[in-house]
Amino acid sequence: MPPSLWAATATTKKEYPRLQGVHLADVVIVGGGFTGLSAALHLAEAGTKALVLEAHEPGWGASGRNGGQVIPGLKYDPDELESHFGPEVVKTAGGGPDLVFSLIEKHAIDCHPVRKGWIQPAHDSKALGTVLGRAAQWAKRGVDMEVLEKDRLDQLMGTGFYVGGWIDKRGGGIQPLSYARGLAAAAAKAGAGIHGDSPVKALSRAPAGWIVETGDATITAQKVILATNGYTDHLWPGLAKTVVPIYSFQIATRPLGDNVRRSILPEGQVASDTRRLLWYYRLDHQGRLVMGGRGPFKETPGYDDAGSLKSAISRLYPQVAEDPLEFVWAGKVAMTQDHLPHLHVLADGLYAGLGFNGRGVAMGTVMGRMLALLAGGADPRDVPFPITAMKPMAFHRLHRPAVMAIAEYYKIRDALEARFGSKAA
Repeated sequence: MPPSLWAATATTKKEYPRLQGVHLADVVIVGGGFTGLSAALHLAEAGTKALVLEAHEPGWGASGRNGGQVIPGLKYDPDELESHFGPEVVKTAGGGPDLVFSLIEKHAIDCHPVRKGWIQPAHDSKALGTVLGRAAQWAKRGVDMEVLEKDRLDQLMGTGFYVGGWIDKRGGGIQPLSYARGLAAAAAKAGAGIHGDSPVKALSRAPAGWIVETGDATITAQKVILATNGYTDHLWPGLAKTVVPIYSFQIATRPLGDNVRRSILPEGQVASDTRRLLWYYRLDHQGRLVMGGRGPFKETPGYDDAGSLKSAISRLYPQVAEDPLEFVWAGKVAMTQDHLPHLHVLADGLYAGLGFNGRGVAMGTVMGRMLALLAGGADPRDVPFPITAMKPMAFHRLHRPAVMAIAEYYKIRDALEARFGSKAA
């Protein structure tokens, strides 16, 4: 595993050997992150012979390197989502945390789950209006939530930086790499085959279904699931061009002293705000402050890259400003052009789910369940999530430079707003 807070504090990993030889399977799953492991677990529990092929080890990608925030819903507010896709999609997306925490409980996954809610604080009055509208839409659907006036928000956050917000009590936090390892163990116990160090090199049709080749193994499968998200390559033509991988960048302090720890998110919630380049943060199970946001486009950043997030800590929690960092890390997340996750039937018996736009803990787990339904033979009309055609982005190679340029633009606008107010930007 690349170095990170989660790699240093995760449960002990189990060895999943490289696959070798010739094999048969009902379903081959390419990718051992939340999506692939969730799919494997749901398939195995339904009696389907599933085989997970992971290029490194379970949880190696962003599943083991994200912020560990379990956030309900999607980027779209529920009214808009329902107007496009219907109420079942809203229910499916909003129920992501229920699925995550139920799997943790059912399979006794040791990943330090804390379900005290997700706070979305607003950085200015315009953002507050948006947040309050979102909260009202979820409230009319019966969600356990609370609008937070500034005094109450300051109490829960431990900072006076924001003007107001809301808390969605469905959300929470986990140790993400431990969660991935727990999903892998549960899937293996249910009968799925899990194999690390088994990168898939080729995928082709065959009379009996699909031929999947790793270099050391050849598998004939009736169906194949591609669950590679931000690390999607060119195994299936065009799929990589449907997402733009960007790096989620994070830093973590040393474990804080008890008094300081009690002054930051004292009731255990996780938070992500409304800035254009948002900050997302929480305390881990050992009392470190974990701060995430946009950073350099590199797989292994260093402490010299942490300046912007150190500044964020200083502005929110000056009592921690001088504390040295213990960890700096990053991982690829996949962004889509329409800001929605994509569920595809690429060919007969070939499925893909990717593009979680920063909400991969809950939605990656949900997507695995959707893919398991499809691969298990469900009628696509009965799957409670939209199945869309694959649409590679035009001029895809230009999208990453564009994202970098937009990030710089947003950084400037956020700075101007912080200094002069929203009208200045």
